[in-house]
Amino acid sequence: MRSVLIGLVAFSLLTAPALAESVDLELVFAADGSGSIDDSELRLQRQGWAEALTSADVLSGIKDGPIGAIAVAFMEWGGPSSQVLIVDWHVIRDEASAKVFADKLMTAPRGAYGYNSISNAIDFSVRLVETNAHEGTRKVIDVSGDGPNMNGRSLEQARADALAKGFTINALAISRPGSGRPGGPGGMTLEDYYGRSVIGGPGSFVEIADETRPLAGAARRKLLTEIAGTGGTSRHASR
Repeated sequence: MRSVLIGLVAFSLLTAPALAESVDLELVFAADGSGSIDDSELRLQRQGWAEALTSADVLSGIKDGPIGAIAVAFMEWGGPSSQVLIVDWHVIRDEASAKVFADKLMTAPRGAYGYNSISNAIDFSVRLVETNAHEGTRKVIDVSGDGPNMNGRSLEQARADALAKGFTINALAISRPGSGRPGGPGGMTLEDYYGRSVIGGPGSFVEIADETRPLAGAARRKLLTEIAGTGGTSRHASR
């Protein structure tokens, strides 16, 4: 009888789910890898995020959190059937762990194709968070792109579903050289479109990268705000 009990205890230990690792923030970088982004622009985007994540002020911000660690993953999106996990979940707590993530980001091949399904990218990002091994105080999806949603399921519904699950969605509007200000219906600017149709949740905001605001600096400002959890300046009310 005693041997049976010991066996049952051992089996329960082997089959028990692992405890989730606590972090201050679970953050998905959902970056535009669609057909409008050529290889040099894709590398520039990745480099901007890599430099931001390894910068001294961002690392200091991470260390200042109650736990002193965040969990991050990087995906790129294209058309409705093209969402690619570029770098899987990593816990960032210091320069060394940030550099590991940045190095993987800069060396991974591109894989997304097709045109602009931000809605499916949001759905994919939600699943990434729901199935990871981390437990954050906050859950943020960081959408960056140079154009509006074109395909996939309803963006309004994807956004609403994510917000109902407690996510915050922020956005980085990227103006490509010579592209002017591409945006949404009625000729609105991209940042206005993202503000109206993409962002949502507590403290949500839109950051801008253009000729006067380089992507690396915009990415760093955005990360600092997301890590602090204070929200940025948005053109539209968060809800």
